[in-house]
Order: sequence, then structure tokens, then C-alpha cells
Amino acid sequence: MRRPPMLLAVSLLAAAAVLATSGCAAWRIRQSAELARQSEPFEASPANAVATLLVVGDSTAVGTGASSPAHSVAGLIARDHPRLKIINRAKDGAKFSDIARQLEAVGEQRFDAILVLGGGNDVIRLTRYPVLEQDVAHTAALARTHANLVVIMPSGNVGSAPFFFAPVSWLMTKRSQVLHGFVREAAKDNSALYVNLYKDKAEDPFAQRPDELNAKDGLHPSDAGYRLWYDELNAQADLSGRLSALRR
Repeated sequence: MRRPPMLLAVSLLAAAAVLATSGCAAWRIRQSAELARQSEPFEASPANAVATLLVVGDSTAVGTGASSPAHSVAGLIARDHPRLKIINRAKDGAKFSDIARQLEAVGEQRFDAILVLGGGNDVIRLTRYPVLEQDVAHTAALARTHANLVVIMPSGNVGSAPFFFAPVSWLMTKRSQVLHGFVREAAKDNSALYVNLYKDKAEDPFAQRPDELNAKDGLHPSDAGYRLWYDELNAQADLSGRLSALRR
């Protein structure tokens, strides 16, 4: 993949300098850090569990921004599947390279399903495209060694987040597109399911309904944002139906 044009890179540096000195940006950064400190990955261990789900990923897999773990994607899954054991190894700040290590840490353990949520940190922290492509492919391949059912749901259009302003938001949008391309191919190559949360800003509900769907830091989803993600997870991958089928 080609690197961003020099003009865009220069614009990014200039905008970053402005944002770094902006009181609004500093406030959002503090809010994001506080949300991360308050976040706790949702897990469930019902005594009568009939299937197991491993959740790996970044802060979106943890549920950062939700009012409680029960309102995260994992929490919403547990609500609809009370006999599902959920193990959550996600960490705030994780990139795809870290997600691969989360999978490696489970050793030889097998699961009925694995849900991977991540990619936003690679977008924001400018992971080089060749490295990101390799990390995504490695994560997908590792996940398939631990479960027959693997669903990968990368973050949507990071450039739509109120946290970012142009021209930084333009770069975040471009990098989000590239991320989704890598995930789409890795999922195809490893017989995994890919959930597409990416939308152009004009059609992105997170841009059109920012106060409702974004947490107070303007970066993570709110309770309503995670519900929207969960709806997409079921609409595109039929995760709820597939989990229900495991009980039969």
C-alpha cells in the first residue's frame, strides 16, 4: 500500500500540533483516559453453560464508553444467551499485534466461537500498512486454530468520531478504509466472518447522531453505539442465531 501523500502527512502534523494545544482536545483525551480506567471487560460463567465464546480485542471489546460492562457487546451477547460462557481477554489500547498475543495466551484451549473487535488503535497510532496487513492476517489465522466460528468486527470509520477534526479526520477515514480491506481479505482467507461497520461520514450514524451514539470522549461508542454494533453483528454475521445453534 502507498503511504499517505506528503501534503496530507504535513497537514496531519500541523493539525496534530493544533489539537495538542487545544483545550477541547485535552479535555477529550482526559475523558478517554478516564473511561479506560473505569472500563472492565464483561465475562460470564454460568453453571449450566452449553457453549463458550472467547472475546479478544481492544477497548471496544472491553466495552469502554458503555455505562456498565452489561451494555458492552459482550454484555449484550450474554443478555441474549444466558447459558453462554464468555471469556474476555480484551485490553484497552490493544493493536492487532496485541490481539494476536491475546490469542496466543490461551494456549491450546478450544472455544465454540471467537469474536475479535479491534483495529482502531492501529488506525489512530499509524501502524504501517504492511505491518497491519500482516498482523490482521496472523490474528485471523490464530483465531481459526482455536474455534470453527470466528467473527471479526473492526472499528468503523474512525474519521467520523467527534474526537477528530479535519484534516486529521480525513487521514483516519482513509486508514479505516485500508484496515477494513485487510480484515475483509484475512477473513476470506481463513473462513472467518467479517462484519463491516465502515460507512462514509455522510451516511455514518456515529457522525449523524454524535451525542447519542458516542461516549463523552467523542471516540468510543456509548450504550446506544454498542447496541447499534450488536445489531450489525447479528444482521451481518447472524451471531445470535449461530450461538443458539450451538446449543442444539
